[in-house]
Amino acid sequence: MGKKGNNYFWVSYTDLMTSLFFIMLVLYVLTFYKLTVEQEGIRVLAAKYQQLQNIERAVNEIDTTGEYFIYKPEYKKHVLNIDVRFRTNSSNINDLPYIQKKKLNQAGRRIINLIKSFNPAQNVKYLVIIEGQASKDNWVGNNVLSYERAIALHRYWKRNDIRLDELTNCELILSGSGEGGVPRAKPDRPPNNQRFLIHIIPKIGEL
Repeated sequence: MGKKGNNYFWVSYTDLMTSLFFIMLVLYVLTFYKLTVEQEGIRVLAAKYQQLQNIERAVNEIDTTGEYFIYKPEYKKHVLNIDVRFRTNSSNINDLPYIQKKKLNQAGRRIINLIKSFNPAQNVKYLVIIEGQASKDNWVGNNVLSYERAIALHRYWKRNDIRLDELTNCELILSGSGEGGVPRAKPDRPPNNQRFLIHIIPKIGEL
């Protein structure tokens, strides 16, 4: 009986060790799989982060001279750096001096070149906002006037074959902030702020 009991013991012990080995093997496989997935996730995030860095660098370098655009870190905006000043209560872009209109065209082409510099497969899109402004002269029509100034630039660009709204990776928004919006030149009265701002905002696909 003692010998038979020992046989039962070793059989049970072998079964136990086999079960433990199987459990350890399963845990090892699961752990290896989890680490592999996590590492792949980290690699993808690192690639996306690098993409973000490249896009931010490209936007920051849209105009290193500051002739057309300047970055305002306090507002986190790239804004037009051309001293455009409409006549009081006017949105007629034809009244602007020739040199200003020429610079506006050059600025528009820089935006086009920036947007086209990325491969569509990278899923990079841009939000471009043309924001009209008006000086604080208490005229009741300033909200509409500022919007009309944004429309005037959009139409002027289209006449000169700068068609941001026709690019597949660009969303164009025309807006008017009236006597509000930032940044604003001081003192906030005519002829200051009778202009428009241009904001360039990159939009990335899912991270």
